Amino acid sequence: MSSQSHVVHYAPGHTSPTHNASFTQVAQDLTPLTVVVLGASGDLAKKKTYPALFGLYLRNLLPKNTIIYGYARSHMELNDFKKRISSYLKGDESKKQEFLSMCFYHSGKYDEKASYDQFSEILKKSEEKWNSTSVNRLFYMAIPPSIFLEVSKGIHDSLILKSGGWSRIVVEKPFGKDLDSSRHLVTSLKKLFMEKDLFRIDHYLGKEMVQNLMVLRFANSVFEPLWNKQHISSITITFKENIGTEGRGGYFDEFGIIRDVMQNHLMQVLSLVAMEPPVSMSADDITNEKVRLLRCIQPVRLDETVFGQYLGNDKIPGYLDDEGVPKDSITPTYAAAVFWVNNPRWRGMPFILKCGKALDERKTEVRIQFKAPENFLFKDQDITRNELVMRIQPGEAVYLKLLTKKPGLENTIEQTELDLSYKNRFENLDLPDAYERLILDSIKGDHNLFVRDDELDIAWQIFTPLLEQMEKRHLKPEPYEFGSRGPKSADELSKRFGFQRSTGYKWPGTSK
Repeated sequence: MSSQSHVVHYAPGHTSPTHNASFTQVAQDLTPLTVVVLGASGDLAKKKTYPALFGLYLRNLLPKNTIIYGYARSHMELNDFKKRISSYLKGDESKKQEFLSMCFYHSGKYDEKASYDQFSEILKKSEEKWNSTSVNRLFYMAIPPSIFLEVSKGIHDSLILKSGGWSRIVVEKPFGKDLDSSRHLVTSLKKLFMEKDLFRIDHYLGKEMVQNLMVLRFANSVFEPLWNKQHISSITITFKENIGTEGRGGYFDEFGIIRDVMQNHLMQVLSLVAMEPPVSMSADDITNEKVRLLRCIQPVRLDETVFGQYLGNDKIPGYLDDEGVPKDSITPTYAAAVFWVNNPRWRGMPFILKCGKALDERKTEVRIQFKAPENFLFKDQDITRNELVMRIQPGEAVYLKLLTKKPGLENTIEQTELDLSYKNRFENLDLPDAYERLILDSIKGDHNLFVRDDELDIAWQIFTPLLEQMEKRHLKPEPYEFGSRGPKSADELSKRFGFQRSTGYKWPGTSK
């Protein structure tokens, strides 16, 4: 396997009319690129991988000589495959057809070397038309974790370029189900590929507001003096979906909301919010600080968690009604947990993480609640806490809740906000999908937004004791109604650890 690295060069000042000028066009003389999407007939490839590749094509961020090959077990004619993915491609019809002309499909087995060998010959013939001494290959594994290793072996034995270009592998989450399975997966993949060629995707790291977290923290001197337990009472990170499992219950039931969302997405956000300033903005320096932070987090306590499972009604099916979900399943679709960071900056201050399906709205946000003012000037009035809220999705925004005097003759205090809503502040806003950013970074060889092996290991150390206790005790989740805020115990948990919910305030930018 080649150890050659590749740097993407940009054409200064040249942008495509199809995208915001902040995206710079990749020079068209790049080494030819072959993208192989394994699991191309599945939902992830159809809904995320191919639309992201199309987005990069519209932004002129793919090399001029690019082909995209889908590989899966399903037998499908090429035209049928193109129809399957085209319904999820958004953009000009002529551009869509140009993109589809780059896409091909091959059916083969995942556990048979002969299938990969045959596919290898097809790739070589397709690449010969470029008449280039060097070709790069990117393998995107949009497949269930149960076949990660056998597919990785097939890639390694038959499809990796021996010379003349790089070969990189993008692995989708979940990375194991607990500490032992994660370590087995990491060890097995390391026998096949070098760490620099592995890109473990957590698509939340590619979201615009998640990327903005470090800029907000470290580029604004007003925040850093307040970013500690002396001034902050709690930090809540919330992930809410207003849909249920919708036919994916069989897959979801194997993992549950903790493995699916909390252990990866929310822990990544927590580490960026809480870590110390990195030495530089390089991938290793940022990940080093995230790892140091994660090492300070104590394993989750069972008595500081809440688990829930949504119920249906006459119109909407509940979780247990989803096909593939056992009728006696105790897999949680909601979880709330308190985390403690044992370092000088945060020791004794709670981080409250919440995530769930079938809730009252769709949103992901970081809510930093500051302590109450230490004076008695306004003791007879309702003094709510200041909060800095970073809305990750939908409707990216940053707003600071504060108190001001209501205009008029009376000295009435009113809660208001300083609001930076992206759609209002930035003209012609064109935010790339998180997968676009991450696939582009994997082509560039930039690991900044990907999960390193030691980072993954420590995250599982935090959660595995909790997961083992849940399974050993066979804990039944608390039921909650579809479309509600979740289990009532979750609000009680937040209140128990000092969070004060403001019921009279409604952010003007809310999606509700």
